[in-house]
Amino acid sequence: MAAMTGKLVLIIGPSGVGKSVILRELKKRHPEIVFPRSATTRLRRAGESDELYKFVTEEEFDALIEKGDLLEWAVVHGGARYGTIASEILPAIEKGKIVIREVDVQGFDSIRSHRHFRGSEALYPLQSIFILPESKEQLIEHIRKRAPIAGEELTRRIASVEHELKYAENCDERVINREGKIREAISEVERLLGLQD
Repeated sequence: MAAMTGKLVLIIGPSGVGKSVILRELKKRHPEIVFPRSATTRLRRAGESDELYKFVTEEEFDALIEKGDLLEWAVVHGGARYGTIASEILPAIEKGKIVIREVDVQGFDSIRSHRHFRGSEALYPLQSIFILPESKEQLIEHIRKRAPIAGEELTRRIASVEHELKYAENCDERVINREGKIREAISEVERLLGLQD
């Protein structure tokens, strides 16, 4: 196989750490990057386009699993299923493009252990970047500010954050999103992706 410059990049990090802001800015600055859609069985919301999701029925989702067309999938809150579609990713990598996918820790585990991306026999290059908060306290404060949360829910969220933060050491790269310094975090992600001159 010819040398490829294309790769799949997984962006991981706990909720509230600033991943969506970083991704939104990368989309704006780098139209050449591919941001693949997810397949989902959840209902389309009013006015929602097909840009972020490929809306499918439960039967169509089952068919995608059967055919091996999903790199990973999971049941998310509310019982809807979400999956990473191989055909939205692999052809773009083959064309030498950078494909960026935001995943949770479960998705990260599934994709890095998938035969396409696993070990020295991997068919496609994979890079993982974990976005870290400046401190756990800073992140908890962000979660509190986002929406008022009752004690039990907050305890559950904090436990989830602690679980997710343990995954940072399993990633290729780590970027700290310091308070008030989102531009620096974006620049660091660009540097790690090889997008800076």
